[in-house]
Amino acid sequence: MRTLGVELNFNNIVAIFSVMIPVLAFFWEFVVIRRKRLGYRLQMDTLATDTAHAPSADVLARMRDDGHELVEPSFVLVRIENAGWREIVSGDYLTPPDDKTGIRVLFRDRRVVGMAVTELSQPTLRHFFVTTRDGRTQETDGFGKDWEDGVGVIRLPKVTLNPGAHYKVLAVLERRGGSAHAPFPPPEFQAAVTGGMDHSFAWVRWLARLKLAHTESHTFASRPAVGGLALLAAAVLVQASLTLFFPAKPAPLDCVGGTLHLSGSTAFAPAVTAAARQYTKLCEAKGADIPIADGTFQSSTDGLTTLQQAGRSAGIKGDTGLGDRITFTDGPAEGNHAQLLPRPVVYSLFALVVNQDAGVRNLSLQQVRDIYAGKVANWSEVGGHDVPVHLVNRHRGSGTRNALEQRVLAHRPVPEADVNDCAALPAGKYGVCEVTTTDSLLDAVSADRGGLGYSEVSSVPAGNLVKLRIGDMPPTLEGVEQGTYPYWQTEYAYTYGEPPAGSIAAAFLRYLTDQGGKDILREYGNRPCSETRYPLECRPT
Repeated sequence: MRTLGVELNFNNIVAIFSVMIPVLAFFWEFVVIRRKRLGYRLQMDTLATDTAHAPSADVLARMRDDGHELVEPSFVLVRIENAGWREIVSGDYLTPPDDKTGIRVLFRDRRVVGMAVTELSQPTLRHFFVTTRDGRTQETDGFGKDWEDGVGVIRLPKVTLNPGAHYKVLAVLERRGGSAHAPFPPPEFQAAVTGGMDHSFAWVRWLARLKLAHTESHTFASRPAVGGLALLAAAVLVQASLTLFFPAKPAPLDCVGGTLHLSGSTAFAPAVTAAARQYTKLCEAKGADIPIADGTFQSSTDGLTTLQQAGRSAGIKGDTGLGDRITFTDGPAEGNHAQLLPRPVVYSLFALVVNQDAGVRNLSLQQVRDIYAGKVANWSEVGGHDVPVHLVNRHRGSGTRNALEQRVLAHRPVPEADVNDCAALPAGKYGVCEVTTTDSLLDAVSADRGGLGYSEVSSVPAGNLVKLRIGDMPPTLEGVEQGTYPYWQTEYAYTYGEPPAGSIAAAFLRYLTDQGGKDILREYGNRPCSETRYPLECRPT
């Protein structure tokens, strides 16, 4: 299957994913995740007590607040930064306009004793933390510390941060809960989100919303990035393995891509179908396609009509012919087909096929002619069982029927049908019916105890069908070449005009006549014309 000019085989699908993964990872990491990203780092959270009991550390352990000694004092250093690529402004914190706090840091079992802003990436950030009122320096409304239900809180203001800007806050805390000397729960960072927003264009606001994310110094990559890298590595490994251990086989130089439409003889259809499938497999890399369905092959005459109509509809003029159609016929075309050019491909072997309940396996040539002339009405008259003869013929236009009339019946026509349906043939007397395809004929003969029909030899299935000998000679190519077996015909390939040399029609004809396709045709009991003494005549010698 091809999409946007690309063949969607397994190798190409892996290659596409190998390209898409880093692109999507980049989009996710730098467009979605880091568009507006407020990051925080907990750079220090440690007790003021000294596990080594050095004398110089006593002053830290004896810190006081309002005259009382702090209980298990601890230090916390927090870094807040703009980890995205867009500026963070006051409105991005998504808190009510009258709430000046943008971030809250919660410390369970600890009270915040004091804090200081220790590092500012830009001096102007100072004004978000302190202000001057009545000549006195005071903390801003959004910056401060609280004690709420056993939880110490640091409130940080809605600081405007350019990409890469940051500030640090150092805080001193003491224990106000939990067991003595027990580890403190980790701090919790919160960024409040307002509710009651309009839901229109929610996906736009989802991409633009402010994200509070934990960042670390000198990290390798975020978890999504690591996942993307793992997928990329797997895709590269799979593609490399396919290249090393399952290398793609390039199409032969004489392969031609495109779509080729076939039609014509149903007797020759099995051999041509097998060759067509092998050609499309061989030339898959070039995009060759030869669609074959149940109705592709109808009869030699129908195929010629289809080819002629296609040429006229295409408006072919001059020396150029159709490059996407071929029709196969049993024998040369009858009538006037001035625009159609024949090419002999093989000569095929045919056989008379009889139901085994008829009790015959060998007939003389004269007995065959008498049966089709209506002179023999019961198989017992030619040494068989007491079963009436029921002839199953192909419709007019069938190349197999024409070959029977020409080479076996001495140009005499087969009798016309008595009924429209072979199942309606009278059980007790001689009768004739007609069908459209080779498969239908074989099915009808198999279902009728006195049935007699004809088919290309390789199409006859095993079961209750018998391929008749004619004059003691079995249907073999050797018998045809020795002149002792009469039922054969040259198969022709017809094109509308001369197909362009670079067309798929020309390439497939070369494949059938001069390349691997002729081996497939030979497997189906045919003799390639290129192996005869006079290939253009393609007759037994």
